[in-house]
Amino acid sequence: MSKAWTLVSRPDGLPDLSNFALRDVALRALNPGEIRVRNSFFSVDPYMRPRMNDVESYVPPFELNEPMTGAAVGSVVETRSDRFAVGDRVVHFLGWRDEAVLDAANAQPVPKGPLKDENFLDALGSIGITAYFGLLQVAEAKPGDVVFVSAAGGAVGSLVVQIAKLHGMTVIGSAGGEEKCDFVRSLGADAVIDYKSPGSFQEKLEQAAPQGIDVYFDNVGGEQLDAAMAVAKRDARFAICGMIGMYNSDDPVGFANIFNIISKRLQIRGFISSDFLHRRNEFVAHMSLWLARGMIQTRYTVFEGLERGPEAFLSLFSGGNTGKALVRVEA
Repeated sequence: MSKAWTLVSRPDGLPDLSNFALRDVALRALNPGEIRVRNSFFSVDPYMRPRMNDVESYVPPFELNEPMTGAAVGSVVETRSDRFAVGDRVVHFLGWRDEAVLDAANAQPVPKGPLKDENFLDALGSIGITAYFGLLQVAEAKPGDVVFVSAAGGAVGSLVVQIAKLHGMTVIGSAGGEEKCDFVRSLGADAVIDYKSPGSFQEKLEQAAPQGIDVYFDNVGGEQLDAAMAVAKRDARFAICGMIGMYNSDDPVGFANIFNIISKRLQIRGFISSDFLHRRNEFVAHMSLWLARGMIQTRYTVFEGLERGPEAFLSLFSGGNTGKALVRVEA
């Protein structure tokens, strides 16, 4: 038997442990073209929260009482495919479990070399694609721009900060608490706002960017998005990849500064990583070089053991992770 996490009820607001159950899954024989993978890590990400609602979105919702899915990396332990041999390392989308059976066409090889497995769930995975293309393509950020990044201590935000600095931009990041703010400073941010500290967030952003911002990379939504609209320069560009601050609320969201979209001619564009999968090779070439040369730092909050999957996921909403949150299934 294998074990997999399932969603047993749809959360109302912030999920809790009662919404999840770890269940046995019968191991079946492989069909031609399939592989069996023993996972070493799987990823937990904010976008999974909307998948827990039974609503149409850009990713299908989780089915109740069925194994959950998400990015994972592991070793092939059985194969009926010419694409992979036993022992090969692969990335795939059947996380939240200890073993997975999948069509080999749905797995990507992990190249041999100095990079860690974790890198392929972070800087070299969809997280990195989101940061790279969101900043440089969606927001059209360029050298000299003043860039504001929310959730700058998280998986995507921490990469955006570093990519922006590598391209000669001034970076303002937001993070919650002294430790996370120090981490964002260590990445090279020119200014860091502690959103948990007392006072108006808009006033803090105005102090950090007295001449305004050219780019906003949004992971949060809510108050920080509203503040960015107030502090934006004319023709500022907003890249919206997530709104974690709003995922657990059913309350209508109002924006006091929304009229600035017109008066400042703001360009606001939402996107997801799969919009740029056709340019993955371009991204990997740049990011692999930066990682190999130590020009990009990665930090992980690793939760040990399959049984800690929901705990790792819930940490995303309580500030319990710095950098990328991962679950280590086995060493």
